[in-house]
Amino acid sequence: MLEQFLYFFKFLFELVTEPFNLFILFGSSLLGILFGSMPGLTATLGVALLTTLTYGLDTSTALISLLGLYVGAIYGGSYPAILINIPGTPAAAATAMDGYPLAERGEGGKALGLTTTASMIGTVIGLIFLVVLSPLIAVLALQFTSWEFFLLALFGIVISGTLTSHDLVVKGWIAGFIGLFLATIGRDTLQFFPRYTFDTSALDGGLEVVPVLIGAFGIPQVIRVLSEKQTLAKAKEFARILPEFSAIVRNIKHIFRSACIGVGIGSVPGIGEDIAGWVSYSTAKNTSSPEEQKKFGTGSETALISSETANNACIGGALIPLLTLGIPGSPPAAMLLGALLLNGIIPGPTIEVEHPNFLLEVTAIMVLASFAMWVNGMVLAKQVIKLLQIPAPLFIPIVAVLCVLGSYSLGLNFFDLYLMIPVGIIAFILGELKFPISPLVIGLVLGGMADESLRRALMLSEGSFLPVLQRPVSLILLLIIIYCVISQIPFLKNAINSRLGTIKSKIFGKQA
Repeated sequence: MLEQFLYFFKFLFELVTEPFNLFILFGSSLLGILFGSMPGLTATLGVALLTTLTYGLDTSTALISLLGLYVGAIYGGSYPAILINIPGTPAAAATAMDGYPLAERGEGGKALGLTTTASMIGTVIGLIFLVVLSPLIAVLALQFTSWEFFLLALFGIVISGTLTSHDLVVKGWIAGFIGLFLATIGRDTLQFFPRYTFDTSALDGGLEVVPVLIGAFGIPQVIRVLSEKQTLAKAKEFARILPEFSAIVRNIKHIFRSACIGVGIGSVPGIGEDIAGWVSYSTAKNTSSPEEQKKFGTGSETALISSETANNACIGGALIPLLTLGIPGSPPAAMLLGALLLNGIIPGPTIEVEHPNFLLEVTAIMVLASFAMWVNGMVLAKQVIKLLQIPAPLFIPIVAVLCVLGSYSLGLNFFDLYLMIPVGIIAFILGELKFPISPLVIGLVLGGMADESLRRALMLSEGSFLPVLQRPVSLILLLIIIYCVISQIPFLKNAINSRLGTIKSKIFGKQA
């Protein structure tokens, strides 16, 4: 243990004392923030594009650039989410819930400072788990089969609908299942049978997430601002960016819990940072005081810190199955897997034999990447906050152009533009009817996994749902989903509470 500890600091010192490495680190981190902050340029796309440029570089330099971009991109999605209520990445959708209301109150600088610091802390805590708990969490991740993946996706849709509904909770669930339906469009991955394609070849591959994400969040915002139904948030001229130490201390329990949630969800292959943010948001709301719960969705610093901590802690969690099993824990981690293979590194159980101390080297690079992200974030935040001082009629058309470019740039496909516009109009109508939009996007993101996992599980069980009750993890997830639904139905909730009260009185009565 002492030898590993000494090697970690020795490698860290070598990285810090090399100017070229520092230049690559801060440059890739800045590039990642830009990728994350521009809708359409996601962390997955950024890592994929940068992988081709790292071919031929030594392994350490390649990892510095790729991990720096990865960390920066996950954090960068919070910029447009807070400033203009358009998440740069799906992982930042939960951040927009309370970040934008803070910006509307003239506290955009505070919100950016909190997210930057929370992102760094979450990343570092995730790295601690990466080093200490890699073997254990990797074993737990292997317990997930098709049933667990389906229930986890269903839980993400239900919980996002529950948390984002400002009117009736059922509206959030309806929006989530609309997204789930959209995810079934295209040829299914198991039998390649076309579904709801209407003989249109452009729909064979299904709906791309990025155009739907941009359309659902960007187009309604453009329509509302230009129709003078809504204005952009106002920025204070000298808004404080550096968060108060007391704010971090007040939320220390939420930070640690959210980091644990992010690591746990990130270690499950194929899930990713978006669901980690929503689960952490839900847990923070359910464990807060009634007074604090009322602030959620209106500008709660607890909600903001919880979602951002989980998003970035998920990075460390996603690296656990990647490095120990060779199975990526998130889409960006899948791109990172390709980069490692390109550099002659084969992740898996034998990596410690073939590349001793490789896990410690990755951890050291990630520590520096999180620090570079914090420095870049603090420097950029003071400049980015000035965007709110631009008059909305001048700024929002630029946002509209970026939405178009973001949708088109993913696949250089005009059909994505045809998809973005109607989705945006439908999202605007749903928003006017008080339907939350976030569950729709989450349903689309998780719908593919839910559909494929459920159908594969039913094939293996010959149409029987009995295995759900026979597997401990799936049974726990099923009970959690049932509880989430029942807790939002007043008469069922009252009946259960009444029954539990009767049982308690009988038990305590007998004991007396």
